Amino acid sequence: MSKGTPLRMFVMLLLVALVFGGIYGFQQFRNTMIAKAIRGHGIPPQTVSTTIAEKSRWQPTIQAVGTLRASQSTQLSAEVGGLITAIHFESGKQVKAGQTLLELNADPLKAQLAQFKANAELARQNLTRDRAQLKIQAVSQAVVDSDAATLKSAQAQIAAQQALIDQKIIRAPFSGVLGIRQVDLGQYLAPGTDIVSLQKLDPMYIDFTVPQTQVDLIHLGEPVAVSTDARPDQSYEGKITAIEPQINTATRNLTVRAAIDNPKGELLPGMFATLTINQGPPQDYLTLPSTAIAFNPYGSTVFVVNHGKSKDGKESLTVSQHFVTTGATRGDQIAVLSGIKPGDTVVTAGQIKLRNGAPVLINNSVKPTDNPHPEVKDE
Repeated sequence: MSKGTPLRMFVMLLLVALVFGGIYGFQQFRNTMIAKAIRGHGIPPQTVSTTIAEKSRWQPTIQAVGTLRASQSTQLSAEVGGLITAIHFESGKQVKAGQTLLELNADPLKAQLAQFKANAELARQNLTRDRAQLKIQAVSQAVVDSDAATLKSAQAQIAAQQALIDQKIIRAPFSGVLGIRQVDLGQYLAPGTDIVSLQKLDPMYIDFTVPQTQVDLIHLGEPVAVSTDARPDQSYEGKITAIEPQINTATRNLTVRAAIDNPKGELLPGMFATLTINQGPPQDYLTLPSTAIAFNPYGSTVFVVNHGKSKDGKESLTVSQHFVTTGATRGDQIAVLSGIKPGDTVVTAGQIKLRNGAPVLINNSVKPTDNPHPEVKDE
């Protein structure tokens, strides 16, 4: 190996080191300048919408949903079959308890009833005659006892026959409103065939459920207000009449029944309804739109806007994150029990791009809804 070889290798290694050192130095210089530029410009402000936290007066309530049902309801049918000979009602009419609605052919039974009555009359006469004969010892006591038994048997036959005839007459078991007639005159009615429905519409019942956490808030006789979308401008008053004595083990809910006055028959069975039960006097709550709250596994948070001054003396807006404790909800609003105070400016939209100390710009041209009683509308 020549003497110049080590020297050439040294020079080559030196050149390589200088090249890589220059590249590394340039990268460090570039990163430093970029960091200075970012620090010089700062974090760009994010546009958000805000609202002022204010107190609102709320009436504490329990709300539930349920389905209306008649206080008494039945589908009338016949115990026995027969030919329909008379119909004494019209569809949709009001009827009284015990009113005759329909008659089946009972002529054979009535004819046999006349025979049983004749037999009973003969048995009564025999008993009367033999009792007179017994007084003069013309007949024995056994004959009189036999006559008495014969009379009782005849009277029992009359009662049984009359019961069979009564089965041919359909009467209203309670006062109410009839539905649509399902049978016609002259039709043969088989046992169990539906004739017409009968509903007692005043009062109406509504069964609803509440979670077990609200069991202590439900009491017999407590007033309720009921509304339905069939008549959105009206509210109906009622009261709690029954409470199930056990919790449903599948849902952990308690079933409750309320009775509602319905003198005009405006509420109908099967309607879906919403109940409101007032709990105590109205209370003042600090409220926010529900969109202002960020619900996380570690807690609920909001961003509060802080007013300050920048280095050049101009007004600047930044945000700080606050943990809050939330309470009841009402429509689009939610009660905040702790974490903020009245008058705080709270971010209602745009929170996802914020962090503590981030600068913001406020644009409230479009705000989230904050309606305590929103209505669903088709658009």
